[in-house]
Amino acid sequence: MRRLLQLPLIVLLLGITALANWVPALHAAMLKDAPTAQAFFYAGLLLLVLSVMLGLATASWQPRNLARSHLATLAGAYLVLPVVMALPFLQILPDTSFTNAWFEMLSSFTTTGATGYAPDRLPESLHLWRAIAGWMGGFFILLAAYAILAPLNLGGTEVISGRLPDRGTSGAPYTRIYDPSDRIARHVGQIFPVYAGLTLALWLGLYLAGETALTALVHAMGTLSTSGISAAGGPESNPALLLDEALILGFMVFAITRRAVPFVGLIDRSQPLHRDPELRTALLLTSAVPLVLLLHHALVAAAAPDEISMIAGIAATFWGALFTAVSFLTTTGYESAHWGQAQAWSGLQAPGMMLLGLSILGGGIATTAGGVKLLRVYALLRHGERELERLIHPSSIGGSGPSARKLRGEGAYMAWVFFMLFAMSIAAVVLALSMAGIDFQSGLVLAIAALTTTGQLADVAQIQPIAYGPLSPTVKLILGVAMIIGRLETLALIALFAPQGWRR
Repeated sequence: MRRLLQLPLIVLLLGITALANWVPALHAAMLKDAPTAQAFFYAGLLLLVLSVMLGLATASWQPRNLARSHLATLAGAYLVLPVVMALPFLQILPDTSFTNAWFEMLSSFTTTGATGYAPDRLPESLHLWRAIAGWMGGFFILLAAYAILAPLNLGGTEVISGRLPDRGTSGAPYTRIYDPSDRIARHVGQIFPVYAGLTLALWLGLYLAGETALTALVHAMGTLSTSGISAAGGPESNPALLLDEALILGFMVFAITRRAVPFVGLIDRSQPLHRDPELRTALLLTSAVPLVLLLHHALVAAAAPDEISMIAGIAATFWGALFTAVSFLTTTGYESAHWGQAQAWSGLQAPGMMLLGLSILGGGIATTAGGVKLLRVYALLRHGERELERLIHPSSIGGSGPSARKLRGEGAYMAWVFFMLFAMSIAAVVLALSMAGIDFQSGLVLAIAALTTTGQLADVAQIQPIAYGPLSPTVKLILGVAMIIGRLETLALIALFAPQGWRR
């Protein structure tokens, strides 16, 4: 095992991907779908042989800087793994193109969840493969956040520590193991049992709530990984089942705050969960969506003829808006079965624009959610609050302890830097999409959907949904690059290509 951990991380990832191919192969064999089972089995066998050959060739390779090597592997994984994950797609769907298959698997692995295929076109085993790819991508980004990005002061840790990225965080619990390989193995042992256990618990809950076994498993994987992948169009495809939405909503808390996850790392447990700043910020933001819809109906649409009773309209609006708001805030992208009814009853023309804003704000740091992240937003809010206090009382001293002062000061500065980089990334992607022939409004929605890893925004942000299938290969390539940038975050890419790292 020790020798196995010394192999390059990308080789280990290829081997894990090879073994993962045999799960849908077994599923297809149980369904007696021989062509699909063969495609997955031989793809896994080919990748396993390739992984063994690469492992033997690189067994004695030692990088000069293991931490920076793993950071480069983090970026390389999103370039290599979606390509090999697309191999079964090409075998099972011979009429599809490599670009479409690559885009589908990159979207799944980055937990974006954008799809260019109609649900009924794909066999059940391919839906399972998409869900597995998204689930693996969610675990991979969790592992990277704790074992790779946190020691380099990236991924939101810079807001907590107040240190510059790539400067390290001396004294933190997760830096006691200095070998990155040992640190990765340690965090795998901590994170994977919890991640898999929560997925299993949600799967069983959704199955007992009335969903089929495959649909429940795909929804469970899509919820914990925040990929929003579904084999049947999402929870909204079965309006009769509200219990499944309630279960999914309960498990979304793990994408809102890292404090909800019961393992040690990057977490200050000195305060109770209900005082967590990310959770309180998320509650404030998500409660605003149903409030806006209810107020709009009361002020504008109340006089219009309505076939829905007042009580039923309020209930549908509250639940549909709350579930959908939390889903898009965590960048999961599941739509409530009552979201359409909430839109119609409120009379608001384009409530999807609020979902755009929620997706940009994102979920918690060190979670599977994308976006700017709630702690960065909270740091900026606290900094603004402190500046207003100083305008009124110039000689006042900010309290709440050194951690809060660091969050309002250096943490807010780093949050503002990231927010500006994120805004520049949106502008750059919109410009690239405009040059590829996409109109500005659609380009803005697609850019935000890719950078926040919330591919379902294309379906709900505008009155007319944007289909990914008919998009040109150039547009899909641009969106693919944007997905990788949004998943890794621009600060990590800057740290990877910074000149000071070239001399190490």
